[in-house]
Amino acid sequence: MEFYGVNADLIKQYISFKRSIGYAFDNIYTFKMFDRFTIENGVRSVGVTSELADKWAKKRPNESDVTQYKRVNTIINFTIYLSQLGYETYIPRQLKSYKSTFTPYIFSKEQLKVFFTACDSIVFSRKSPMSFILPVLFRMMYGCGLRVNEALKLRGEDVNLNEGYIIIRETKNGSDRILPLSDSLKKVCIQYKKGYLSKLKSYHYFFTQENGQKYSSDTVYKLFRKVLWKAGISHGGKGLGPRVHDFRHSFSVHSLAEMSRKGLDLYYSLPVLSKYLGHSSLEATDKYVRLTSDMYPEIMTEVSSLCSYLFPEVTHHETD
Repeated sequence: MEFYGVNADLIKQYISFKRSIGYAFDNIYTFKMFDRFTIENGVRSVGVTSELADKWAKKRPNESDVTQYKRVNTIINFTIYLSQLGYETYIPRQLKSYKSTFTPYIFSKEQLKVFFTACDSIVFSRKSPMSFILPVLFRMMYGCGLRVNEALKLRGEDVNLNEGYIIIRETKNGSDRILPLSDSLKKVCIQYKKGYLSKLKSYHYFFTQENGQKYSSDTVYKLFRKVLWKAGISHGGKGLGPRVHDFRHSFSVHSLAEMSRKGLDLYYSLPVLSKYLGHSSLEATDKYVRLTSDMYPEIMTEVSSLCSYLFPEVTHHETD
């Protein structure tokens, strides 16, 4: 972590502290921005003044409300930390909370069948291992409700095919979790291991390049678009989807619908799904109740009415 401003050491201390109590804190870009910002504004004393806070809070060109809100909130939390350490600092006021209007794209079961069929048959160059990797990667993302980076960071030892589970480490919310593999997904993973991984001299990541490096999410997204086109599933353009992350959204809606079909009470189904997804709160999971109600109105009437009573609309939540 390289910071150069007057708050440099305390920023590093704060990040280390947050990680020590369980937060992932993988993305420190906001702190690098703030560090440069203090240098550019000639800040020579630890902390933040009200004038500096107002300047930092100003919306930037092409910046979304969500990004601005999170950028400001990050520094608010840092100033609270400084204050608790005894430094004199102004603690900025939070911006008016934003309300996300984003709606995930939920694949139908029929679309998923078409997508995976296209994925299995797509032709790559002879040198590319993607003909082995993509069918397993996308099935695992959907079958386990994973974020793309959770799947790409899976290590070989994190995938237990004898007992049929995977371990997700270093997650967005800082907590590890163990997830079961369905029999069909376990079978696909075994075939992948025999057909590709067993032929490598060694490997660190389960979805690995031949040189041992981890694939980037950008690479996966480009190939995802290619499979979408082959499957005949239209893409609405930037921000409209489908996106790779919509496998996770689709898993959540389909799982909630299945639990409802089986008669599982909402008191049990929401906390179970929330824990499975690695959410930090039920509010982050509650959005899937409304999506499921829209997609499966015949089975979700009672659940939807109960949910609106238990979990009223919130002003903002993570699109997770």
